[in-house]
Amino acid sequence: MTQSAPNGATHALSMDDTSKAIIEQLQQDGRRSYAAIGKAVGLSEAAVRQRVQKLIDSKVMQVVAVTDPMQLGFKRQALLGIRSTGDIIATADRIAALPEVDYCVVVAGPSDIIAEVICANDEDLLRIITEIRSVEGVRETETFMYLSLRKQEYNWGTR
Repeated sequence: MTQSAPNGATHALSMDDTSKAIIEQLQQDGRRSYAAIGKAVGLSEAAVRQRVQKLIDSKVMQVVAVTDPMQLGFKRQALLGIRSTGDIIATADRIAALPEVDYCVVVAGPSDIIAEVICANDEDLLRIITEIRSVEGVRETETFMYLSLRKQEYNWGTR
């Protein structure tokens, strides 16, 4: 893991077993107190607070509320397989900048880029697909609409 120095350079941030244990504690319960985490991993509350802040600042982790988009009124979720021409990274960055895109990765396989979108309805989905198709570097898209979410977890640990 790296952390930015004031001059923009990066240096390694230690990822020891204790930091991994802190991450695992937060994956079980993102609202767990620093005192409770400290008790579980053998650190003071202040030391846990400092480590958590370093993990967040270095972008190793985020502590967020994970929601069910359907219960929040978003009726359409889809995964888009995108084939690109030219600079794939630049194309992926343009797609990732769209507010409806919540996940965007460059991949190997039939698609060059995979993007997940969350939309209010079919009309909104059509609008965002059209918008993605107009992004410079996008050659072709394939849409996989979600019909039923069966599992969504973010607790894979730190192995």
